[in-house]
Amino acid sequence: MNTVLSQPVSALDGLIRELCVRLPASVGASGLAQALTAALSSRTPDLVFRDVLTRGGWYRLGGVIDSAGRRVADDLTAWGESVLSRHGDDLHALYDVYAGTGLRATRLVGRTHYLVAASGVLAGDFVQVEIDELQETVSHVLFEGHVPASLEALFETPEESVSPDEPVSPPFFSLRRMTHVPELLKRIAAQKPEPQNIHRFFDAWFASSAGSSTHFSNHWVLAIREYLDRYRQSILQATPVAALNGLPPKFTSAYGAKGLALNEALQRFDRQAGYPMAWFFHMLTTKGVPQAVAHAVIDDVLGGFHYLPERDVKVLRDWLHRPFAF
Repeated sequence: MNTVLSQPVSALDGLIRELCVRLPASVGASGLAQALTAALSSRTPDLVFRDVLTRGGWYRLGGVIDSAGRRVADDLTAWGESVLSRHGDDLHALYDVYAGTGLRATRLVGRTHYLVAASGVLAGDFVQVEIDELQETVSHVLFEGHVPASLEALFETPEESVSPDEPVSPPFFSLRRMTHVPELLKRIAAQKPEPQNIHRFFDAWFASSAGSSTHFSNHWVLAIREYLDRYRQSILQATPVAALNGLPPKFTSAYGAKGLALNEALQRFDRQAGYPMAWFFHMLTTKGVPQAVAHAVIDDVLGGFHYLPERDVKVLRDWLHRPFAF
């Protein structure tokens, strides 16, 4: 299989956004993946999406509600800048007007579901869809206590806030990003003449035993970031993130282990992760395996103790010649 999207990703965004509006968050990540596959089947019939990772523990600013829960503004930042401007950019004057009104700031507590669909045999042949599951909750009462030093400080949730999780609305889905990974890798490659770390990571995966045993997207997703550098040029970055929804694999070995003891430690780690050479890829990303292990493995090879396939030894030698990590 080598699926080429018949339409640009932007043309599919609308379908996914409509799906997010229609679908209740109660279906969960697996129901979301099934619904996404069905929604795009007429456009991309070969893509079957799976949920592989959910990352939570983050939030962003929400809006403003009054003491009765009625909506005052959807965007806290825009509202704050507007009312401050109307009071001469004087926070003390703003406090004089709004103190005791019971206005409350809200925030959107979120988690991101990573849904992937393989589109070919190469490590980078997959489509990744990131969908946020959001719920608006009460953050804190505004204009209470001392006058803050800035508008930004007014927006921050005080440490003593007693009801940060009081829901304002039911949870809902929102599309964050859909990525055709082969196109992403091309865009990153066009930024610099030499291969970037993300390309080397994919190449190592495909060349190793991991690449012949399972698809990259079964075990990893990409954290994508785009920003402007000091020359106002758009820079695109991608970092591999292990698709772990439970406890991560644990590398257990005595310092300086080699030979049979080291081999057994690597095999235990790989069994926990579910594929061969997992220890190497976690060494480059999660720091769950010390980089000294790679040197110890090659020392064993030079000493005549071979426990890795030759293809994996070559991947290690290439990395030792030109090390990289995230």
